[in-house]
Amino acid sequence: MMVEDVMTTSLKTVTPDTPMSEVVTMMCLFRLSGIPVVEDDNKLVGMIAERDVLDPLFPTLEDMLDGGAAPAMDLETALDKYNSVTGKTVNDLMTRNVITVSPDMPILKAAARMVGKRFRRIPVAVGDRLVGMLSLGDVHKALYREHAKKKL
Repeated sequence: MMVEDVMTTSLKTVTPDTPMSEVVTMMCLFRLSGIPVVEDDNKLVGMIAERDVLDPLFPTLEDMLDGGAAPAMDLETALDKYNSVTGKTVNDLMTRNVITVSPDMPILKAAARMVGKRFRRIPVAVGDRLVGMLSLGDVHKALYREHAKKKL
């Protein structure tokens, strides 16, 4: 079974100039943990993930080492940092060098790549053109269907 057999093709995407306030709304409303960033003709130029939104709220390892124990995070401080993030654009925070899989890749090979990189979802591209997304859930559903067929 190939990626194209199970990938999602109805996608929500954003552009580099999309305000992060729109992105976080999309993430929360549609339960998206990552959104492909595209330019003209669906050219994949990046990914924006919840991690890109939330990481700036917390101290880095270097911050903790420099300052000893991490200071207690309070809601007001977190909201201030969150407001700062939502005032940016996708271009400010997106991951640019995106790892992709191709539609003609076997799903288990794609899943191995995802697990190895600790991704829950990965863009499916032909060249630099986004054609879909593959999630571990998509792979799991495909395996379940095959398992169920063999049990009948």
